[in-house]
Amino acid sequence: MTSRAGKADNEPITILRGASVDVNARQAGLAIAGIWLLAFVAIIGVLFVAGIQKNAQVNRLRQQGVPIEVTVSGCLGEMGGSGSNLAGYNCRATFFLAGHRYSDAIPGSDFYSPGTRLRAIVVPKDPVLLSTSRALANEHASGRVFVLPTVLLVVLAVIGCALWVKRRMAPESSSVISFVRREGALGHLPGWGGQRRS
Repeated sequence: MTSRAGKADNEPITILRGASVDVNARQAGLAIAGIWLLAFVAIIGVLFVAGIQKNAQVNRLRQQGVPIEVTVSGCLGEMGGSGSNLAGYNCRATFFLAGHRYSDAIPGSDFYSPGTRLRAIVVPKDPVLLSTSRALANEHASGRVFVLPTVLLVVLAVIGCALWVKRRMAPESSSVISFVRREGALGHLPGWGGQRRS
């Protein structure tokens, strides 16, 4: 008489295995490249917009700005990338315009002692747009702000052309490889590409 435990020992053991995932390396590579290209395009767009805004602000300050006097309220030090070096200062100033008191950041990274009075230029319709008279004298709308995004755009165009050429050549290369493999396989058959036996 065979025990129940013995039957259980003789029964085949079923092993559960996880489902295999077939990942196409080429498709994954194309997807990653597409994500990088989109991020590259976004960076270029942001740099172009920033350049346009900077030139527009300079023009508004020069065309619509009025001279005022601001009083420095305080400065905070800004640390560099390593966190050990002082990169500059972020100073704020207060001023009165049309009976209203405003507090705004002073452009630049110079240090000013609290209470220092500076000559500045502000746009009445946009009091946030403020610059010191000295800084504005050295600022001009220029195309130099578009140099970096233009260079990046050219690099992006070169990368895009290279990918397009590679994609166009890929089907031809696959066809040649398939033809060579097919001819090689047929060459082993009797009467095809090989010498007939006598």
